[in-house]
Amino acid sequence: MSEPTGIDELLERVRAGYPRIEPREAYDAAEAGAALLVDIRYAALRERDGVIPGALLVERNELEWRLDPRGSHRLPEATGHDVQVVVVCNEGYASSLAAESLHRLGLHRATDLVGGFQAWRAAGLPVTGGEQ
Repeated sequence: MSEPTGIDELLERVRAGYPRIEPREAYDAAEAGAALLVDIRYAALRERDGVIPGALLVERNELEWRLDPRGSHRLPEATGHDVQVVVVCNEGYASSLAAESLHRLGLHRATDLVGGFQAWRAAGLPVTGGEQ
């Protein structure tokens, strides 16, 4: 039996498997219609901090079912395996694991936002709602 993998090692291994995307690049791609931003943060964080305008809100536990282009529970935006999906979590950790899971479903252009929603907001990119 092999030695268990720690989360830091797992994140490093997962992130080496695809290029991650910085907030400004993600914003530009979404604005150009070249990327689909998917916010997987739980509701309390979205209510507290706000949301990225135009991002799909998909709870983490539903992500694969909603984005699998062949799935019976897919969202209309899940049109094919070539869609560039940018997964957004709060700080860019859970999104890395989520993007890797999407790769396993054949979404080969799936990636995640470096630094997550907090980096997006810190970059001064658009956010709506949230507590003032």
